[in-house]
Amino acid sequence: MFNFTPTTASIPPANNTLRLKPLPNALPNYQPLSPLAFILRAALIYPEKIALIHTDVPFPVAYNFATWAQRIQNLAYALIKFGIKPGDSVAILAPNCPMIADAHHGVIAARAIVTPINTRLKPSEVAYILDHSQAKLLLVDHEYLHLVEGTTVPMIISKDTGRMDDPYEVFLAEGRYFSKEAGWQGLDTEPDENASAVLCYTSGTTGRPKGVITSLRGNYLAALANAFEGRMDRHSTYLWILPMFHAAGWTFPYANVFSFATQVTLRTVNYTHIWNHILRSGVTHYCAAPTVQIGIVNDPQAQQPKQSVTAIIAGAAPTAHLIAELEKKGIKPVHFPSAIRETYGPFTRNYEQESWGPLSLDDRARLMARQGHAFATAEEVRVVYQQENESDPLQDVPRDGKTMGEIITRGNIVMKEYFRDPDATRKAFAGGSFHSGDLAVMHADGSVAIMDRSKDIIISGGEVRLYPNLAGSTLTYPESMQNASSLAIEQELVTHPHVLEASVVARPHVKWGERPMAFVVLHPQHAASWHGRHQTFASELKAHAKTRLPGFACPEWVEVVPELPKTSTGKILKTELRKIVAKL
Repeated sequence: MFNFTPTTASIPPANNTLRLKPLPNALPNYQPLSPLAFILRAALIYPEKIALIHTDVPFPVAYNFATWAQRIQNLAYALIKFGIKPGDSVAILAPNCPMIADAHHGVIAARAIVTPINTRLKPSEVAYILDHSQAKLLLVDHEYLHLVEGTTVPMIISKDTGRMDDPYEVFLAEGRYFSKEAGWQGLDTEPDENASAVLCYTSGTTGRPKGVITSLRGNYLAALANAFEGRMDRHSTYLWILPMFHAAGWTFPYANVFSFATQVTLRTVNYTHIWNHILRSGVTHYCAAPTVQIGIVNDPQAQQPKQSVTAIIAGAAPTAHLIAELEKKGIKPVHFPSAIRETYGPFTRNYEQESWGPLSLDDRARLMARQGHAFATAEEVRVVYQQENESDPLQDVPRDGKTMGEIITRGNIVMKEYFRDPDATRKAFAGGSFHSGDLAVMHADGSVAIMDRSKDIIISGGEVRLYPNLAGSTLTYPESMQNASSLAIEQELVTHPHVLEASVVARPHVKWGERPMAFVVLHPQHAASWHGRHQTFASELKAHAKTRLPGFACPEWVEVVPELPKTSTGKILKTELRKIVAKL
């Protein structure tokens, strides 16, 4: 590996008691659920196993579970010494690194609320989140100080070195000294498993970001589900590609620890580093959005690894083509399609069926691209629409694979609320379920397939029925097939061998109201052959689309672009593409 010695304050004492402080007068058959229990369990059972590795940086570090648990304890005491009280918000502005990994556990150990902030935001957006979350302290990585210039929120800066003179390490050492070696028994256990644990903010692409509050209980149960559905155990090595600030890493900061998995952190999405770890660090699992997965399978270093690798895909619907390409590289795709902050990340999974065995890779990939069913600890996923003049406003769509409705769900892994926004909470929970805003169909086997976001449906002629959904906005459900799903169009465009990525949005049309416009990134291996001939390629792609799509769904316009606008997690920003279309 490499030579590294943890700071003195990180070394746990002998005979360390790895147990949460018992609650007074607690019943013998009840313990409030909290993901904090996972790190204590891991440190007790596998103290010497490597828990966290941070390489590809000037000062690499590695911590076993015993040492990491001590560092988390130190952070909790440091926060309490600083004055953090139960229910206070502690913000973290950092890439994937030990500090943000520590914070997901150490902040809740202090009975405070973890508030991770997207490092790709503008200073004004960061300032809004710090103010709205009422953050009492900010843990900030040294590379992102420019985002918080002028803030009045107190800061602890990490230089990401793991060395004793690092300000963050000094903060942890102060916590250790303050504890007077009281250990875990000196920290009060949160008695309410429904207490707020994590506060994540939405991207705010159509307005101010909304704060999504989740509970200790919900994070515990969502983490168990992720570990189970991802088939993770003590032999697993998880590579952090998904940012831990995004929806709190879909609860994988807790799922990995519950599984006793080793975690490898990457500060940036670097395909050279990713493949180096897959091929040489024994990586068995990673999570990434479809656009990042495209970059992984198309990287020049891509090759079949010796070990089994599971790629967890979530955040957006993958194409069948991408799923097939991953399998060709020997990487097993596990589709956790519906992953949003309001549901702790993933809440559905596509379950492979025995009947798929004889199918071709392409046919199997098409089935795998569906969103599937609710997964462990989640409740049933329904696809509904609201009928007017009916006693029951929520009507389940028929299981015909054609009729679209909105995905709704409820249960253990749905958020508590939108922080300081009761109106948005009321709308999201109208009718007793959470409204996702995703339009989908239900197949005969009960599996769900997302067709689009409600705002992304292309209304191209034909009759349209409009239903006001219970969340207070208007959803469009097509009465005829002349209303096209941008996702369905994208699925077919990327089957062209020269297309790396495609995104489709509606563009006004004089006759038909709207028609699809495709923005396409060419595969690097073929881009040179089309240089100066993009119009010719556009004609070829349109001809390709006509062999796979009905006429109204074929792109009227095709624009070849060097790249697509994306969020920090690799999700395509269709809002930016619509701005381009609006100027045409």
